[in-house]
Amino acid sequence: MPMLAVLETHPIQYRAPVYRELQQRFNIPVTVIYGSDFSVAGYRDMEFGTTFAWDSDLLSGYTSCFLSRVAQGGACSAQAATTRGLSRALQKIAPTAIMVVGYSPRFHQRAIFHAWQHGSPVIFRGETTERARAQSPVRMWARRRALRWVYRSCAKLLYVGQASYQHFRRLGCDDEKLIFSPYCVDTTPFQCDEVDRQRLRPHARTRLGLTKAQKVILFSGKLYQGKGPHLLIRAIKALPTKSRESISVLIMGSGEMQETLEDLARCSPQVHIRFLGFQNQTQLSQYYHASDLLALPSLSETWGLVVNEALHHGLPCIVSDAVGCARDLVDPGLTGDVFENGSIHSLASALERGLALAGRPEIRAACREKMSGFTVARAAQGIARAYWNVVGERPGVPLT
Repeated sequence: MPMLAVLETHPIQYRAPVYRELQQRFNIPVTVIYGSDFSVAGYRDMEFGTTFAWDSDLLSGYTSCFLSRVAQGGACSAQAATTRGLSRALQKIAPTAIMVVGYSPRFHQRAIFHAWQHGSPVIFRGETTERARAQSPVRMWARRRALRWVYRSCAKLLYVGQASYQHFRRLGCDDEKLIFSPYCVDTTPFQCDEVDRQRLRPHARTRLGLTKAQKVILFSGKLYQGKGPHLLIRAIKALPTKSRESISVLIMGSGEMQETLEDLARCSPQVHIRFLGFQNQTQLSQYYHASDLLALPSLSETWGLVVNEALHHGLPCIVSDAVGCARDLVDPGLTGDVFENGSIHSLASALERGLALAGRPEIRAACREKMSGFTVARAAQGIARAYWNVVGERPGVPLT
């Protein structure tokens, strides 16, 4: 019986819906082998600095098994997950193809070797980028050489966007080996449309103490240096007084930089800022609708799924050119703007241009339209196309 095995560290809220769609819509039996169940059992995220479990359904609609469980002393983080027992699990389920989803952390590196040892065709769908951490020329050469070898050994490579496609091409991968399977978010937990906005926005803004005249810029993510929340505050301070005083910043997330950001916002000229803490999936829509812009000033970001979330809600986005999704999702003057990575001046200018887009129904419509090609169904379709291609059988359902 045909079957696709997927090798993952743990259940992830953005990926589980794709596996469910793959099985239910495209009739491909899916078994995901997870290194641990910590994301459904509850865990402490070191970067968020908080303990939580996702409130969305991560396991129904496809088959899953776990190499370890937290209740039995299993891994409590992706970095701690191991592939112990993976070869035995693959032998038991006997997949006709195997999908691996990255090469970091170490779990994924070892999973790739287990997949090759099993002998089934291997499909690769993972975060890829040319913006590697600062490395010596020798280490960069070794990394690129290793990746070329990995990619040559895979039957199909799934690219999630333009930056991912260019990464594969620069490393010598043939076009015929590449299939589009976009990064996406499941909108099931959200309330995204205009009716939802009209209902949720006034209540959320009143509860947050925001006036109708205030322009709200939302930052969503873990509070650490690489995400650049400090750059956002500094850029707002650089705006003309009238613009700066009309802005309120919502920080949705938690992490090690919160106290630093509070102190920075208090320093003259002050920036009005409110920390919302970590918010689970079903709570996000009210804050997206309460806002006028999303800012993602990351110094390095392979994709940036908060941009998907914001655009689904009709919210234009200001992102750095180091954000992987910038070329795919952000059309300057329409769905947001792009600024030069690390530049306070460039970010301040982009914020001013972005604020001119706020509150316009045609801009919200353009943001939502942009997401029509970045859906769970489209992501699953790409995987299905790769799967049927490598197993050499005709699909039981159309792939259009």
